[in-house]
Parts: sequence; C-alpha cells; structure tokens
Amino acid sequence: MRKPKILISSCLLGLPARYNGAQEVHPFVEALEEKYELIAVCPEMLGGLAVPRPPAEIVGKRVIDKEGRDVTYEYEEGAQRVLDIAKGLSIKLAVFQERSPSCGHGWIHDGTFTDGMVEGDGICAKLLLENGIRIVGDSRIEELL
Repeated sequence: MRKPKILISSCLLGLPARYNGAQEVHPFVEALEEKYELIAVCPEMLGGLAVPRPPAEIVGKRVIDKEGRDVTYEYEEGAQRVLDIAKGLSIKLAVFQERSPSCGHGWIHDGTFTDGMVEGDGICAKLLLENGIRIVGDSRIEELL
C-alpha cells in the first residue's frame, strides 16, 4: 500500500535549510516516515534565498530581514513554488516549522527581532491554507502518528 505524500519543512529533516545553516532532525521524523512519504520543501530556498541568510520577520505586509532588506518577493515566490508542488502531487497536508515567517502557523515572530510572538501565519502557510491544504506545526506532529 502506498503511503500518502505530505510536505515537510526541509529543516525538520535536518537538511541545511535553516536561516543560520543549523541542521537538526526533528525527533518524530522516523515515525512520520513509517506512515507518510515525506516531500521536503524550503519556501525560502525555493524563492532564491541562500543558506545561511539573515533572519527575517513579517513587518506589516512585508517580509524584512534583520539587515533591513525587503525579501517579500522571495518569500512569495517560494510559497507559490511550494503550492505548485503540493498541487502537482495532490498533497493535502504539510508539517511545517512553527514561528517561521514562511512556514509558521498560528504564531509567528512579531517583526521586532526580539523573539516576541503574535498570532498569524507565515507567507507559505497562509497560501497553502487558502488552497485547502492543512498545516500541522512541528509541536503537534504526534497528532499525525
């Protein structure tokens, strides 16, 4: 029997995708792999941003990195590419890194670069939700097992 395909943030798999280049495998990845075919995506990289890169946060309707550069285009481009992948593979579920300005769902950094949080969704998470794709944050992976 074929496993259902789901999107997963590349950084949760330990791939070098995090803004700072750190590689950390989420503890539930093995359990997810037993039940699902994991399709790794990093919206920031798909939008053309490098690793490492300055951290970025949503400020109003823009995504600004810590150096003051507007990276909204790259975030939107990456989000569209992730949506295209999801549609092309008929994927209806994504497991995403929480708090991210791209993948965060429910809570994201507040745009002040002080570790403050606000309710909201990252650019990619919002686009996927608008297109009927369920988002599960990395702290809730156990719900899928």
